[in-house]
Amino acid sequence: MRLGFLTFDWTDFLDIILVAVLLYQVYYLVKGSIAIRVFLGYLFVYVFYLIVKGLGLELLTAILQYFMGVGAIALIVIFQQEIRRFLLIIGKSTAFTNSRFLNSFLGTTAPKFDYSNLKIIVDAARSIASDFNGALLVIKKTDDLEKYTQTGEALDAVISKPLLVSLFNQYSALHDGAVIISEGRIAASRCILPVADGADVPSTIGFRHRAAIGMSETTDAAVIVISEQTGRISLAIEGELFSNIPASELELRLSEYLNSNKQKV
Repeated sequence: MRLGFLTFDWTDFLDIILVAVLLYQVYYLVKGSIAIRVFLGYLFVYVFYLIVKGLGLELLTAILQYFMGVGAIALIVIFQQEIRRFLLIIGKSTAFTNSRFLNSFLGTTAPKFDYSNLKIIVDAARSIASDFNGALLVIKKTDDLEKYTQTGEALDAVISKPLLVSLFNQYSALHDGAVIISEGRIAASRCILPVADGADVPSTIGFRHRAAIGMSETTDAAVIVISEQTGRISLAIEGELFSNIPASELELRLSEYLNSNKQKV
């Protein structure tokens, strides 16, 4: 099909649609942050470069082409958090990661979580909340959490309510940071978690809740977070925070999620 001096076919139409979708996704990831200004500025320079190249201004084209090459590396540095989030979204939503056959082949099928341990964790969370002590409890599903356990104090202890409650006592030397539960044992305490800083994270929530969301975005672990001010229990799964949930609902949600093979899209 010809539109004036342009030749236009279905591949060009598909190309435009895909570029539009890609630009929208990039805009969605960076909107509300300082990175949006950098993105719009770089987009303006790129459009100007295309115009200059089309007009045949060779010297200015060469200068802008060099700038675009260097700018691409700068964008990777500036947008590293956004790029990481984008790749995580793709990795979690693709059909390959949700394929039962592929997960079995790669050995990533979610293990069945011990129900007795789950009851102990929920009972401990209830006691910690009643004492108005803040807490972060990370429960492993399938993703390796070794690099996060290495940031804290290794314990490798049997899961017990008294131990979990004492770890988050305000007078305990290990109450800061998160406790990571892996392979049916308390792997480590005082661990450092990645903090969510996206535009979609509510500004009203505190550091613990941001860390819980960040950890659930980065891994498939379930994260229990308890507010020190209100004593409310929340649960972060797949980047979503379920606030102020009762212990009975917490146990149900954890059981359903940890014993399921399919990730939420």
